[in-house]
Amino acid sequence: MSNAVSARLIAVSGPLRGNVYPVGGGELTIGRQESNRVTVPDLAVSRQHGVIRRDGDRYTLVDLGSRNGCFLNSVPAKERDLRDGDRIGIGESQFVFRTSDLEPEPEAPGTVEFEELENLEGRTVRLRREDAVYLRPEGLLADGPATARQVHDLEILLRVSHVVSLGASSATLAARLLDFILDVVPADRGAILLDSSGGEFDTAVGFDRWGGRRAPVHVSRTLVQRVLSERAAMLCNDIPHHELLSKAESLVASLVSAVLVVPIPGQSGPVGAVYLAMLGPVGRFEEPDLQLVTGIAGIAAAAFENARRMEGLEIENRLLQSEREVEHRMIGNSAPMERVYQFIGRAARENSTVLILGESGTGKELVARALHSNSPRASKPFVAVNCAALVDALLESELFGHEKGAFTGAESTTKGKIEAAHGGTLFLDEIAEMSPKLQAKLLRVLEEREVERVGGTRPRKVDVRVIAATHRNLEEEIQHGKFRPDLYFRLNVVAVRTPTLRERREDIIPLANFFVAKHCRQAKRRAKAVSPEARSRLMQYDWPGNVRELSNAIERAVVLGSGEVILPDDLPEALAEAAPLGTSSGAFHEAVRQAKKDAILKTLARTGGNYGEAAKALGIHVNYLHRVIRTLGIKAAARPPSNPSETDP
Repeated sequence: MSNAVSARLIAVSGPLRGNVYPVGGGELTIGRQESNRVTVPDLAVSRQHGVIRRDGDRYTLVDLGSRNGCFLNSVPAKERDLRDGDRIGIGESQFVFRTSDLEPEPEAPGTVEFEELENLEGRTVRLRREDAVYLRPEGLLADGPATARQVHDLEILLRVSHVVSLGASSATLAARLLDFILDVVPADRGAILLDSSGGEFDTAVGFDRWGGRRAPVHVSRTLVQRVLSERAAMLCNDIPHHELLSKAESLVASLVSAVLVVPIPGQSGPVGAVYLAMLGPVGRFEEPDLQLVTGIAGIAAAAFENARRMEGLEIENRLLQSEREVEHRMIGNSAPMERVYQFIGRAARENSTVLILGESGTGKELVARALHSNSPRASKPFVAVNCAALVDALLESELFGHEKGAFTGAESTTKGKIEAAHGGTLFLDEIAEMSPKLQAKLLRVLEEREVERVGGTRPRKVDVRVIAATHRNLEEEIQHGKFRPDLYFRLNVVAVRTPTLRERREDIIPLANFFVAKHCRQAKRRAKAVSPEARSRLMQYDWPGNVRELSNAIERAVVLGSGEVILPDDLPEALAEAAPLGTSSGAFHEAVRQAKKDAILKTLARTGGNYGEAAKALGIHVNYLHRVIRTLGIKAAARPPSNPSETDP
C-alpha cells in the first residue's frame, strides 16, 4: 500500500460528487454535522456517520452507529479494512478509496441511444435457455467430452462468477460486466440494458471501442424488445445483406455488420439484455460466442436481481426513515404516535388538504405545524385561526380581510389570514364551529383558490395549503345540518386522528418529565423529580383533557409544591386522590384517607390547633398541611398562626 499522503477518498456520486478528500495520517470523519472532515448534506446520513482510521499502512472503515449504515462494495460494514479501489456507500453518496494514482472507474461507461426497427423477420440464429450448453443442469458431458473452446469458456465463466460476487450497485455491476465481456468477445460496441418494467430501461451502460467511453452506443430497441419477449438469445451476421435488417438506418449508417443480443434471465422474466455489435464488412459472431455470452448472462442474473432488491430495500428504508424522522415538537414513542409521525412524513411532501380529528388537548395544532415544517412550504408563513374564538362577523373579517369602509370601524383595507398565508399553510382549528355562511365562502376558496375581501368586488388569487382540525364528529354534524357535506368531502382528502392520552399511556411519564423541566424553567424553580406515588396517579388517571390537562397539572404541582419532589398531594385534587395502579377496589385507598385524617386531627388537637406546630410534628411543610386538610375535607378548630410563615399561601 502506498504512503499516507496519497490515500484519499473520491466522491463519485451524490451531493459531493467530484470532491477529493485526503485521508492523511489522522482520522477522516464522515457525517452530516459540519464538524466532520467530510460533511454530507443528506438527511439519510447521520450527524456522525462513519470514520476512516489509519494504523501504519492499514486503513479501516468504521460505522459510528449510524441509522442507515455504511456499505463497503454494497455490503453493510460495521468495521472493515479498506483496499485500493473499494467503494464506500453512505446515504445517497458513493465514494472510492484510493491509495494509488489510478482514478475510479466511471459510474456510467457511456450513453446509449435507441433506434426503432419495425417488422423484423428473416434468417437469424436463436438460442433458448434450455439449449444453452453452459446453463444445462446436466452440464457439458451430456453431449460428450468438452472441446478446447468449451474448456476455455468455462475458465471465463469462472472468472465471471468472481466479478459478479464482489457486490455493487446494478449500474456498477453492469459496467464491470460489460468491460469483461468486451475483453473476451470480439465486439466493437456493447451495451447492458436493465429493464425496469414494460420494456423501458432505467439503467443502460455502453462502450464503443473506437469512439471511447463518451461516444453514444446506438442500440436497436426492436431487437432488444423481441429478445426479451421471446426470452431467446439472437445472433445475426451479414446485416448489410440481410433483406430486412438492412433497412434499419441505425445499423446501416453505423456500418454494423453483426449483432448479438442475449436476455439476462430473472425469476419472473428477463431483467435486461446484453447487446453486442460488430462493425465493418467482415465482422462476424460465431455460435460459440452466443453460447458464451448466454452463459455469462445466466451467471450474472442472480447478482443483478440481488443488486436491484438491495437498491429497492435501501430506497424503502430511506423513505421509512424520512417518514419517521420528521421534525416535530411532539413527545412520545408509543405505537399510536409512531403512526402519526409516519403519516406526517408521507403527507407533508404533498399539497393535499388535511383534516385532523381528535379530542381537545391531543396536539392537533402540533401535527399541523409538523406538516408545514416538513413540507416544501416550510419557509413560507404558517397562519393559525381558531374558528371557535371569534363571533361570526369578526371571523369573516379575520379570514377574508376587508376593504376600507366595509363596516363601521373599518378605517383601512386589511388583508385576511387566508391572504397572509399565501405560499404557506392555513390552519383552521375547530372548523366545525364555523357558520354555514362562512363554510360556503371557505368552500369557494378551496375550489377556486381565490378570496374576496369583505366589502370588496375583486377576487384575489391565493396559493395556500389548508389544514383543518376539529374535536367533533363531522359526519354527525352533517346529519344535524350543522356542517356542509360538500365542504367535508373537500376537507377530508387526507385525514389523521390524534390519539388520546389514555390510548398512549406509555407516553405519560415522558410527557410529565418534559413538562416538569419546562415549567421549572419558566417558574425559575430548581428542577424537580416526580415521585413514584405521583407517577402512579398520573398513569391511573383517564385524562379527559389529554396532554393539555397533563401540562396544567404539572404546572400546578411545580408552582404549589414545596419540596424537591412532586408528591401525589401536589397534583390537582382529581389526581391526588386517584386510586394507585394495582388496586382492585377503593377499600384500601379509603383506609389510607381515613388514616391521614386521624393523624392530622390528633396532631392538631395536641398542638392546640396550631398549624405550624402540627406540620412540624408531622414532618411536612405547613403549606402542604393546609392543602391536605382542604383535600380531605377536615374541619377542625385552629388558633391563628404564631408567625407569617405558617399562613396558607
